[in-house]
Amino acid sequence: MSKISILLPDLRGGGVERIRLVLAHEFVKMGFKVEFVVMQARGELLDETRKAFSVVDLSTPRARSAMVALIRYLRERRPDALLGAMWPLTTIAPLAARISGHSCKVLVSEHGMLSAQYRDYGTFHRAMLRLSTAVGYRLADVSVGVSSGLVRDMSNLSSMKPNDFHVIFNPVPPRPEPNIEKLAAADALWGPNSSARVVTVGTMKAVKNHPLLVKAFALLNHLDVRLMFVGDGTGRNELELLAHKLGVADRVIFAGFHADPTPFYRTADLFVLSSNYEGFGNVIVEALACGTPVVSTDCPAGPGEILAGGKYGRLVPVGDDVALAQAIQASLEDPLPPDYLKARAAEFQPAKAAKAYLDLLRLS
Repeated sequence: MSKISILLPDLRGGGVERIRLVLAHEFVKMGFKVEFVVMQARGELLDETRKAFSVVDLSTPRARSAMVALIRYLRERRPDALLGAMWPLTTIAPLAARISGHSCKVLVSEHGMLSAQYRDYGTFHRAMLRLSTAVGYRLADVSVGVSSGLVRDMSNLSSMKPNDFHVIFNPVPPRPEPNIEKLAAADALWGPNSSARVVTVGTMKAVKNHPLLVKAFALLNHLDVRLMFVGDGTGRNELELLAHKLGVADRVIFAGFHADPTPFYRTADLFVLSSNYEGFGNVIVEALACGTPVVSTDCPAGPGEILAGGKYGRLVPVGDDVALAQAIQASLEDPLPPDYLKARAAEFQPAKAAKAYLDLLRLS
C-alpha cells in the first residue's frame, strides 16, 4: 500500500488544514495510507486528525529548523509521496527530499496569494520569497495552485512559466443538512420583520474588507434588509463602530464564530464576499451548495473562477461600495435558481480533487 505524507505547520482549524484533512480521507477511500507530518503537533484539528491518521510531530517551532527534522523523517519513514502546503514549507519540502536521498514524489501547493500576503514585509523578505520559490518550485515534482489567478502569482514570484504549474480547485465537501433546531436557532438570530437577509462568513481581518460590505449595505434602498456577520476577529470593533456611524447598527447582526455556518447560508437570501484578495474562496462554494445566491468582489484569485466570470453569481470591482450595493440589490430582486447554484457547487466534490492530485503524482 502506497503511503502519502501530508506536511503542514500544525493542525489549527484553518482552511488549508481542513482541506488537507478532507483530501486525506479521500486518499484512504482510494486505497492509500496517509500520515500527517507537522512542525508542531497542536491545533484545533489535532484530536480529530489523530482519530483517523498517524501524526508525526517534528517538534520544530520555526520553519528554518524544520529542514533537518524533515530529512530525518524521510529517511526513516520513507513515504511514496510528500505533499507540502503553504510557504515556506513548499520550498523546504522539495529541498529536504533531495538532501535526504529518499526517492519520493514531492507535490507542493499554495493556497494563498503570497505576493499580497507578504506585500508589507520589506524588500529583503520579498527577495527571499522570490529566491526560495524559484528554487523550491523547480525542485518539486509537481507544483499546484488552487486557482488560475494564484498560479499566475506563483509564476511571477518564481520566474517560471504558468504552464509549469497545475490548477486544482479546493475540495469542498457537502455539509450535512442542519436539523430543525439548528435552523431555528439561526433563524432566531436574524430577528423579526426582515424582508431580506444578507450573510457573510469569515474571519474579521483586513483582507476580507468587511467595512466595504457595511458601507454597501448602508446604501441599499430597502430599510428592512438585515446583514449578518458569521465569524469573529480583530476587526469586529471597527465594524460595530462603522455600523453605528452609518446608522445601520440596528440591522447589522454579529453572530460570532460557528464551526458549521450551513444554517446561516440556509436561512439567508444572499451571500456576499467583499475580500480584497482570496486564494480560492471556499465559502462561495459552501453558499452555492445551499442554493444561496452569491455576490462577490472580482478579486484575485478564486471568486471569478468559481462563479465562472459571473455565470453563477454577480461579480463587482474590488473596493467599490456603490457597485457592491447595486449587485446586492439586483441579486435580492432577481436571484438565480437554487438548483442551478447547487449543480455548480457539485463540481468541487472532494473525490474529484483527490483524483487530480493522485493523477499528478501518478499514484492512481
